Amino acid sequence: MSKQSEFELPEGAATGVGSMPGTDAREAARVAVEATGAFPFLPELPARGPGADMIGRTLGMLVELYARVEPSGWRFGDRPGRDTKRARSWLGEDLDALEEFTQGYEGPLKVQAVGPWTLATSVETRNGEAALRDPGAVRDLAGSLAEGLGAHLEDLARRVPGARLVLQLDEPSLTDVLTGHVRTASGYQTYRAVDRTLAETTLRELIGAVGVPVVVHSCAPDVAFALLRRAGVAGLSFDFSLLTERDWDIFGEAAEAGTALFAGVVPGTDSALSDPAGSVSGVRALWRRLGLAPGTLGSSVAVTPACGLAGASPAYARAALLHCAKAARSLVDNPE
Repeated sequence: MSKQSEFELPEGAATGVGSMPGTDAREAARVAVEATGAFPFLPELPARGPGADMIGRTLGMLVELYARVEPSGWRFGDRPGRDTKRARSWLGEDLDALEEFTQGYEGPLKVQAVGPWTLATSVETRNGEAALRDPGAVRDLAGSLAEGLGAHLEDLARRVPGARLVLQLDEPSLTDVLTGHVRTASGYQTYRAVDRTLAETTLRELIGAVGVPVVVHSCAPDVAFALLRRAGVAGLSFDFSLLTERDWDIFGEAAEAGTALFAGVVPGTDSALSDPAGSVSGVRALWRRLGLAPGTLGSSVAVTPACGLAGASPAYARAALLHCAKAARSLVDNPE
């Protein structure tokens, strides 16, 4: 098993998907560390504006590629402008806050960035079309992203030397990329579907370049689980409620192969939270249905919100992460 795909979940692990409500970096970092316990994460605070969102943050990490905000969205430019500088400044603020609350921490620590295919659907070239349209632009974007992520991870390793870093790539648009459902700038047509082998190869090369275990997250339906596993991911993160019967076999195969499964079972917006064990009852039921060993459940599945918490209230975001932690513990204490 390669270093990139080698990863063991802590028993009874819970973590966040990435985004958090509000604009207070210190409070978000405190909650992301304290509420999750054994698996903290670096929060994103998109309420601050463009550059703090997941697309803008990731574009700010690129090396020798720069983007700015236009009325139509993010577009490549010739030089770093105020949007790039703002994205980098906010990332630095978030890292400072996380460093403050992880002094002496030893264990897994998750950071998030947008994956190359979703990023290629979300930034325009100079002609106003998505980078996805131009294979050369996608190659340049993926290479720049790999280099930028490497520098980002090195910085975080210096800040939290006891951490075992895990990179989450957000790829909510991957299924649309593979099926040709990404709309052009006009909205009247769609871009050609990307060859699955090319998509897999691009992800595999990025995973190999960053040098840490990579989890791919998507809260969209029809996640390309098999492709992602072939690309070498260490974990799969998804909205558990969107699994269909045709996903069950790949879920079981992933579990048996040691792929970490991040099951999104807690609503991402303010909802009633009652019984933590009940939140993972579906996970237990599927585990039994697939004939998987009950004793491995608590070390194979991490519990997360179904998607990011940016649309939640700060009080609910904290409560949701604490609920995830209790639900994850119940998988260890009561696996059957």
